[in-house]
Amino acid sequence: MIQTLFGSLDEVQKPSFLDRMKEAVSRTRENLAERIEDVVAIGKEIDRSTLDDLEATLIGADLGTTTTQEVLQKLRDKADRKQIKDVAELKRLLKEELLAILNVTASQPLTKVARAPEVILVVGVNGTGKTTTIGKLSQVFRSQGKTVLLCAADTFRAAAIEQLEIWGQRTGTEVIKTKAGGDPAAVLFDALQAATARKTDYVIVDTAGRLHNKQNLMMELEKMKRTAERIVSGAPHETLLVMDATTGQNGLQQARQFTQSAGVTGIVLTKLDGTAKGGVVVAISRELGLPVRFVGVGEKAGDLLPFDAKEFVDSLFA
Repeated sequence: MIQTLFGSLDEVQKPSFLDRMKEAVSRTRENLAERIEDVVAIGKEIDRSTLDDLEATLIGADLGTTTTQEVLQKLRDKADRKQIKDVAELKRLLKEELLAILNVTASQPLTKVARAPEVILVVGVNGTGKTTTIGKLSQVFRSQGKTVLLCAADTFRAAAIEQLEIWGQRTGTEVIKTKAGGDPAAVLFDALQAATARKTDYVIVDTAGRLHNKQNLMMELEKMKRTAERIVSGAPHETLLVMDATTGQNGLQQARQFTQSAGVTGIVLTKLDGTAKGGVVVAISRELGLPVRFVGVGEKAGDLLPFDAKEFVDSLFA
């Protein structure tokens, strides 16, 4: 899945991708750059005391306490050896540390799908932009000439089915559904049977963000995964967790519950353009041990970008 996206990114979209990423993280960049400049006054020696003052800046950008401490410890070691001569050098070293964290998860291998359809399960709590993300993801694949089928398996909320149908109309994508309150695994069965018969490239599955309790939700997801495996070998091939960037560390706590129970393989971070705390991308990578696959940077169908660690870090300091 992601290989094709990055292929087109390298060949066609890279300049516009960088520009859009810069725009998306502008609030985070301004917040981070201004505070670093405040901490490191002109002519001031960069030592442990200076880096202690930088701690609040990194936590303010939502890197999280654990990630911030790890980054600062490495910078303190360099400061002790007089290896940080000015603010430009500090920023360069900070970029290196952040990129090193992101690259650990970015190198995780992707599931190789031998034959269509590739099944993508999308999970996350209500309100994170899960259904909207599915619509945008469909647009990404269809723009590449791929065939897509959407599965409305969030039967717990009638509004979720209706919203997915709207996105299906916007992107010209068929939606397989059942009535509200129906069996999610049954509608998934129907969707996968249809996709297999038609040799559809992708099936993107919406799932419930809330049931009566967490145990019910996770049991439902397990049932759906078993159903998918029976119909399509190796399915689901990707399980993407949708997170809202504006919720920061609170969203990270919610994400831990899903990653422990739902077999999440990657993150889609929405509303990156609406926060000054874009450093949560690094916290996700470090604390969840999962790659960020896509970032949402707006409300339109085309406002879902494949994530590139280097471009992201460069954008934070551009």
